[in-house]
Amino acid sequence: MKTPYYLCEEELLEKNLKILDRVRKESGAKVILALKGFAMYATFPLASSYLDGCTASGLHEALLASQEFVKNDDAKEVHTYSPAFNDEDMMQIAEISDHIVFNSPAQLKRYFNIVKDINPDLHISLRINPEVSSAPKEIYNPCGIYSRLGTTLKNFDEKLLSSLDGLNFHALCEQNVDALEMVLASFEKNFAQYFRDLKYINFGGGHHITKKGYDVDKLIKIIKEFRKKYDVEVYLEPGEAVGWEVGYLASSVLDIVDNGMKIAILDTSAEAHMPDTLAMPYRAEVRDAKEAGVYKYTYRLTGNTCLAGDVMGDYSFKKPLKIGDTIIFEDQIHYTFVKNTTFNGIKLPSLVILRKNGDKEIIKEFGYEEYKNRLS
Repeated sequence: MKTPYYLCEEELLEKNLKILDRVRKESGAKVILALKGFAMYATFPLASSYLDGCTASGLHEALLASQEFVKNDDAKEVHTYSPAFNDEDMMQIAEISDHIVFNSPAQLKRYFNIVKDINPDLHISLRINPEVSSAPKEIYNPCGIYSRLGTTLKNFDEKLLSSLDGLNFHALCEQNVDALEMVLASFEKNFAQYFRDLKYINFGGGHHITKKGYDVDKLIKIIKEFRKKYDVEVYLEPGEAVGWEVGYLASSVLDIVDNGMKIAILDTSAEAHMPDTLAMPYRAEVRDAKEAGVYKYTYRLTGNTCLAGDVMGDYSFKKPLKIGDTIIFEDQIHYTFVKNTTFNGIKLPSLVILRKNGDKEIIKEFGYEEYKNRLS
């Protein structure tokens, strides 16, 4: 199969979905897919059989959820949040959403009557900043100092309670249940006084539910106790937990140069196709490779753009690499193709699904038009 391409393994995806479905059934919570982390809509027929809907980060994700996930299933929900909505998008968002989450009291006041006139059945909630987080990197910390995300206790307006069906908080980033427990304690301390007339509380995303070692039993216990204590519905909105370790990015070696060490230039890019490896940052696992010096042959794996820092890292292999060899970067389905770019005009990787019956199906291929259509 022609590289580069992202390959999603249907069997592994369903394994994650079954874990999330267990959380749904045993805790009573509703679990919705955060499209910002995983939006391979060719898999939505499978995902929708296990999840309750989608959470969108604006109009375009809400349209995708409505058209490809929810379709005509009234039991599925579309939740739409944005740090700030604009007038033009708000009209359409109100029509296709079941829930709208406002980031600030000012936005809620501005749009409440407008969206309710368009869709009287809309549920309205406000995002809260619990002002505590243990996010591993500050760039991903929604509760950091001077954060624009969510409303703090100081800025909370009690007069809005009559307009609210729920409250949301989002403070985690690929973390275990102990981090949720810490955030929840602060959230309850500051805002539990306002829970009485609410219909639901949304615990946000960042829960690493499908990662090996995550304490799923404890999560279920916490949700059950919270629901019983406050008599509210609970939502979770995982993104990376859906796409966690369900596939890879395949690339090929185009050239090998030597500038003090062996450098392999690939037909993919960390900058364009694996953005979180630079932004997070983290080191992607490469199949059949170890850290530099562990095996006999060490190479620096690099991207095919002009960015000097387009580097995946130094890896060692049992055998020397040669032009045309395939390099597989593991766990590259979540937060990759939802964020990738055509920087330098580099070709976007194709999207492939490995079906449960063993068939590889090319879902979409990209070319010049995707690059050109982003320009003018």
